Amino acid sequence: MPRSKTDDKRVLVIGLGRFGSSLALELVAHDWEVLGMDSSPRLVQTYADSLTHTVVADATDEEALRQVDAQDFNRAVVAIGTHLEESILATSLLVDMGVPHIWAKAISRRHGRILQQVGAHHVVLPEHDMGERVAHLLSGRMLDYVEIEEGFALGKTRAPNALIGRRLGDTRVRARYGITVVSIKRHGEEFTYATEDTVPQKGDVIVVAGRTSHVERFAEVT
Repeated sequence: MPRSKTDDKRVLVIGLGRFGSSLALELVAHDWEVLGMDSSPRLVQTYADSLTHTVVADATDEEALRQVDAQDFNRAVVAIGTHLEESILATSLLVDMGVPHIWAKAISRRHGRILQQVGAHHVVLPEHDMGERVAHLLSGRMLDYVEIEEGFALGKTRAPNALIGRRLGDTRVRARYGITVVSIKRHGEEFTYATEDTVPQKGDVIVVAGRTSHVERFAEVT
């Protein structure tokens, strides 16, 4: 029987390769009920004792999806990687069944656009996103980097000299660099929200938000 959306902590994960299995195991670790589904008996057997439920089934077969009550899940992840046709068809079937929240893994932006066109609510490009993130970390002063959506990012970096010892409100950081300092962390302390009265000190770590190009440029400020 379907549960209310507020207390439903069940998720259907289709595809138990590296991405799908890692995601499924992490969800189980956070007390989610995970039904892992794959056409490979070997993969299903590998994770049978780690996931809440597992099943060998073809996700491109509508009847197979209905037999595992896919239509009753509030959330589903299509983690099929290299087989584009299977990924697109499985996503389309879940959309037709009315699953409210569908995440789908894409291996390229073109693949991602197709998944969105057939109705996926969230598209994930793990290889692309990780490659982009590492490139930013290798090429500059960024300590961490996350693109929230295309063209907008969060960056973690050391507070540059231009901000040291000055109230953020006096630095005109948004006008000068096009970014907003959203949080700050002192050595031995936790991150806290940054305000106009925050005065960064040497060695502080800050998190900034803004357009990707602005975040990139700000990370090079000394």
